[in-house]
Amino acid sequence: MKSYLSKAKAAAHDFHHHHHNQDSSKSEKFPAHQQTAVNVTDQPSTIQQPSASDILRYRYHHGTNVGSVFVLEQWLTPYMYPDGSQSAELAAVTSTIKQIGINGAQAKFENHWNTYVSDADLDWLANTAHCTSIRLPIGYFTLGPAYCQNTPFAQAAQVYTNAWAAVKKLVSRARSRGIGTLLDFHALPGSANGGDHSGTNSGKAELWGNKSNLDLALRCLLFIANEAKAWDGVIGIQLCNEADHGAKGMYAFYDSALAQMGQIDKTMPIYISDAWDLGQASAYCNGKNSLSTGVANPLLIDTHLYWCFSDADKAKTPQQICQDVGEKLSVLKDGNVVDHGACQVIVGEYSCVLAEDCWARCGGDSKADLVNAFGQTQSRRYQDKAGGSFFWTYRMDWMDGGEWGFAQQTKSGAIKPPASLALGNSDVQSRISNAQANQNSRMQATVSAHYQYWDTNHPGNYEHWRYENGWKVGFADAEAFFGSRVSGGLQGTGGDKIGCLDIWVKKRIVESGMAGPFLWEFEQGLRHGVRDFYALAEI
Repeated sequence: MKSYLSKAKAAAHDFHHHHHNQDSSKSEKFPAHQQTAVNVTDQPSTIQQPSASDILRYRYHHGTNVGSVFVLEQWLTPYMYPDGSQSAELAAVTSTIKQIGINGAQAKFENHWNTYVSDADLDWLANTAHCTSIRLPIGYFTLGPAYCQNTPFAQAAQVYTNAWAAVKKLVSRARSRGIGTLLDFHALPGSANGGDHSGTNSGKAELWGNKSNLDLALRCLLFIANEAKAWDGVIGIQLCNEADHGAKGMYAFYDSALAQMGQIDKTMPIYISDAWDLGQASAYCNGKNSLSTGVANPLLIDTHLYWCFSDADKAKTPQQICQDVGEKLSVLKDGNVVDHGACQVIVGEYSCVLAEDCWARCGGDSKADLVNAFGQTQSRRYQDKAGGSFFWTYRMDWMDGGEWGFAQQTKSGAIKPPASLALGNSDVQSRISNAQANQNSRMQATVSAHYQYWDTNHPGNYEHWRYENGWKVGFADAEAFFGSRVSGGLQGTGGDKIGCLDIWVKKRIVESGMAGPFLWEFEQGLRHGVRDFYALAEI
């Protein structure tokens, strides 16, 4: 393959050549892209080849949650519940201590953390399911005894002495197979939603509006950020899982966490819960990922999509629900970072589960066929509209898990990875070679069409060289992601696509050093360069 560096240097040369030869008096702006600052000076580009960490974080995340490992749920791991009368983590650890003592409980929990997801599991996820990423739920108690004090876990604190070391070990084991890990702060002090997956069976969401709980939650997040900064393999940190709808003070909590975590590591992607309101979260995300007043850290929204809980969904047929899937995420706008910031969404949880009332309305079609149709429709939709998706869930006592099981739904063909992930390395290489052979002719055609459209339909003085520069960067980036396993940057086979495109585009705009009223041309050129590579590589 041609080296990325040579392409980047060529693009930088073109950038500076055109920049210094432009007539600076030409400042007409197309109205749809009005900018507040007109006389803005471009800065030198700092664009470099995408690193392995970049690819881990910004590619499409085809993944799964790993289930009841560090945040126990009785329905998934009943073997960890000697009593069984209650369902949360606290009940499991308390009854285990009562049964075999605190030292025995510590040994039992450590064995669970270190063995429940086996090497064979990780090999299957990487090589058969073609997972790029896992979402790993953790709790405040997972961080160790210091974070259990003055909480319901205080008496069980010793059990968690080595929990964080086990998290680090699992992240490392996944990374050795080319899999990245999203650290999902799933169980927060007081609970963000009242669910038993928050650590206790209180049934109350007592995080919001409680200063001591919020302070502890922030302490936890700062600890995680400090730790993850030095790890290879963390694709992001999720601030909160499934916040209650309308949670009071949630966005103020997000603001505080973003500000302080950004001081620790401004490159770490941060994920937020949409609190079941994707529209509001999208507006927040656009603002935080804006070029003018935004934060440095890439911000992503985690939305969860289930069709098995509400009365409205129980009254539908499976066929109607498949139609609903095709309309999900339609609130997301077409990408335009210059005008309204970046909005990046991942589907952090979904399944192939429907209510029995719904399955009773199959209309003569077989349930197995409808499960497959439901899963495949979700796979297509999320790959088209989101930056990634994580099935709920992978690991449970009752493998392969039925409609809740990533293993079962992958084996049946209901859940399908992006087709490019299943390609062999020789196929990836041949597609790259074909794209390279046609790169110049495609670039000339695309750039000429851009020139002609604007100069003919909206005559004015543009800076079209920015569009061409952006195209070259986008094409090279798409090639670098797609060829990362062939080049040895990542383990395994297959070709990755830039899934988190909006925040990647924002990153590239900032690194380009460009500014001014025609910055939009660089952005649109970059996006078109990405698309053209995929078209030429036929992926």
